[in-house]
Amino acid sequence: MAFIDLQNDLPGIRGPMIYRPETGTILNELAEILLHDEDNTLSRGDREMIGAYTSYLNDCFFCQNVHGAMAQHYYECDTQFIDSIKKNFLSADISDKLKSLLTIAGSVQKGGRYVTSEQIEKAKSLGATDREIHDTVLIAAAFCMFNRYVDGLNTWAPKDMQVYIDRAPMRAKEGYSQLGLTK
Repeated sequence: MAFIDLQNDLPGIRGPMIYRPETGTILNELAEILLHDEDNTLSRGDREMIGAYTSYLNDCFFCQNVHGAMAQHYYECDTQFIDSIKKNFLSADISDKLKSLLTIAGSVQKGGRYVTSEQIEKAKSLGATDREIHDTVLIAAAFCMFNRYVDGLNTWAPKDMQVYIDRAPMRAKEGYSQLGLTK
């Protein structure tokens, strides 16, 4: 049960966003730009994976599973593959560029000053553009905020993993700005 009366019974971040639609709209627009916008050289799957990985590090059950299911949808893979990335991306079958970006995301999760020039140079040497590095840092920072929003209000999350997997195709099609923010 949430710490405050959100006046709705929606799970995760949806409840607080509907409680305060004036801020929820802005947060959804940010998620749309970072995760769903087509004008990006990082794939939607990679961007969702950065969010899922950051949420995993923050132990945010709802966000890591929503965005893990989104990455799973875009990658056309199974849950075990996504879990293997979250648990040990360095040994996962993903590109070295994505590994370097997840390293940066993990540093951002600890605190912005944990990102090092060596991490940035390695990402660049593996083909990451300045924009991809920028977006990785912003996605990780935004997810730290989203995770704390969800868990700081003690919102509930479905425990059935299939719920997240079943919703991913719809969210992939509609994006994040289409989330209704009315009660």
